[in-house]
Amino acid sequence: MNIDDIRAYCLQKQHVDEALPFGPDTLVFKVNNKLFLLIGLENEETQFNVKCNPDKAIELREEFPDNVLPGYHMNKKHWNTIVVKGLKQSFLKTMIDDSYNLVVKIKKNEK
Repeated sequence: MNIDDIRAYCLQKQHVDEALPFGPDTLVFKVNNKLFLLIGLENEETQFNVKCNPDKAIELREEFPDNVLPGYHMNKKHWNTIVVKGLKQSFLKTMIDDSYNLVVKIKKNEK
């Protein structure tokens, strides 16, 4: 997946908006005004940050040490940086789906 594929996948989800709140180099996707994915537009390698269950985040970092890293500039307990190169599209979509679903669940619990 490249940036265009990731963008298209995120935007097809319900109630998703995109913005550049941190400047022109970081594209942000929100659901119900809550962040679920950030992607750098100027990185040499395609990578993005997604929210993750803390226990699952640790497991994924151990299983994919070159591709799943603690979230860059994020709360490292709840966010992972996913380096796309070498990962299957289905895995990447699962990471995006999990992040989206976690944020939707949080938003519902706030009401």
